[in-house]
Amino acid sequence: GGGRSSQDAVVTQRIYRKPPWAARTIGARMAARYNPLVSRLSVPGRVTGRWHTVSVAVLEHDGKRYLLAPAGDTDWSLNLRASGRGRLQHKGQVEDFTAIEVPAAERLPLIDAYLDRFRKMPTVARTFRAIPDPAHHPTFLITSAEP
Repeated sequence: GGGRSSQDAVVTQRIYRKPPWAARTIGARMAARYNPLVSRLSVPGRVTGRWHTVSVAVLEHDGKRYLLAPAGDTDWSLNLRASGRGRLQHKGQVEDFTAIEVPAAERLPLIDAYLDRFRKMPTVARTFRAIPDPAHHPTFLITSAEP
């Protein structure tokens, strides 16, 4: 038959743990305003091209900056993968940037550093425990800031 096998479905399944509504809406806005570790990330949508904004924690590690998706294949990570560019807002500063995805085999030390730095933030440790495979945590190196 011409149908897809169940094995194909497993390979292409999106792994994503959607945060509760309050965490996504109220918590994310409050975090960006009051938590100095949190930035606002804007990325153009992969379908519409319209910009979408979420709260993220930027990992600084070995002199480089990274964006990790603790919840798995989030919309922002799929959009950033598609466009390779975004905008960060932090403490009144706005920065346009480009990014490249870190291969899954190189993510574990970054995930460990992320957990060390942000473990106390709500849901971070629990989300990584629920999705333990580094391959399911899109990770991006911020490669350049555009002037």
